[in-house]
Amino acid sequence: MTVETNTLFAKERIQAFSDERKEPEWFRAIRLNGLEQMETAELPKPDKTKIDKWNFTQPNTEVAKKARLDAVETLAPEIQLLIGEKHSGDNLLVQQDAETVYQQLSGDLQAKGVIFTDFRTALAEHGDKVKPYFGEAVKVNENRLLAEHAALVNGGVFLYVPRNVQVEVPLQAVFTIDTVETGLYNHVIVVAEENSSVTYVENYTSLTDGTGSANLVAEVYAAAGAKIAFGAVDTLSSGVTTYVVRRAHVERDARVDWALGQMNDGDTVSENTTHLIGDGSWADTKTVSIGRGTQKQNFTTTIFHHGKHSEGHILKHGVLNGEATSIFNGISKIEHGATKSNGVQTERVLMLSEKARGDANPILLIDEDDVTAGHAASVGQVDPLQMFYLMSRGISRKEAERLVIHGFLAPVVNQLPIESVKESLREAIERKVR
Repeated sequence: MTVETNTLFAKERIQAFSDERKEPEWFRAIRLNGLEQMETAELPKPDKTKIDKWNFTQPNTEVAKKARLDAVETLAPEIQLLIGEKHSGDNLLVQQDAETVYQQLSGDLQAKGVIFTDFRTALAEHGDKVKPYFGEAVKVNENRLLAEHAALVNGGVFLYVPRNVQVEVPLQAVFTIDTVETGLYNHVIVVAEENSSVTYVENYTSLTDGTGSANLVAEVYAAAGAKIAFGAVDTLSSGVTTYVVRRAHVERDARVDWALGQMNDGDTVSENTTHLIGDGSWADTKTVSIGRGTQKQNFTTTIFHHGKHSEGHILKHGVLNGEATSIFNGISKIEHGATKSNGVQTERVLMLSEKARGDANPILLIDEDDVTAGHAASVGQVDPLQMFYLMSRGISRKEAERLVIHGFLAPVVNQLPIESVKESLREAIERKVR
């Protein structure tokens, strides 16, 4: 380890950081447990992707304090693009380098008992609500990166919706990396109590082209009869190495819809897992990605069926150009006793360059007889006849590739359940294919 890394993981520093943030004792214990687990835990082992030489740790996890802003018009132009010109400023949280610079929740939702606040405030003011959920879906001792995450959490959001409350408007969080060599350790918890509903959208982006790292965790909990739509568009720069884990626990007759735009330019490992715990539970995961340059990516989506009559759908489309490589794994695991369940998945990869490499692996693991399941996968080069047809109409090769990419990803983008994510993703795709 370098001197900076040794200092970063000093027990005294972790304790001082926790004290400065006035965290409850139980969370300080989690930090120190993460620090201890790091000594023996191994790196995660994503399929067919070697990450032992990737730089997941940056020396800066505490940066200069930033002033709070009271109007969306004062946010950075890049952030304003992500929230849209007509955003009222309500139901929005913005963090730059893990520091909250803007936070607003409408009075109506506050009156209904909805909590939407940064993770630091949640620990200080709502620790009793955070404690049952932190580390329930994502364990501290699973691997070295998750242990490191627990020790160094410095940003994130806590969203809590009480029983029978229907949140009709989306809640949005924007997280940016502004400073070179910054390590972002965001933890997001979304909780929907019985028969409630909510839409949460998050954006990760870089305001610098320098190096950085993002170690991100999201834990999503849908109680009986609840509905959660979780949207994300990640557009971190090429210098940022990303490890992101997003998981959900879904109870009886509840539903979680994932809409994920994996548009980072840096090396990325992404794991998205849903446990359908209750009978009649439902999960739908839609993911799109574009890889370019020498980028290396690994995307694994898993749905575990535990409850009877559970329904799980996975749809992933990826485009590769240059010398980019990507692994797309989809896993449907139907456990013994999950009768009448249905697991369906499709992974498709389009390569625009001879040097690009993509791999799509649909996997069905079934331990129950009375179920239905299906899968489809394809990996291939762009059809030269398609390109010839477009170019014969006077369209340049670059513009023809742009049209092909939009057409390939459209079947997924058009089905996304969150309109704001749909629009944000189309803009991110456009930026990557220019």
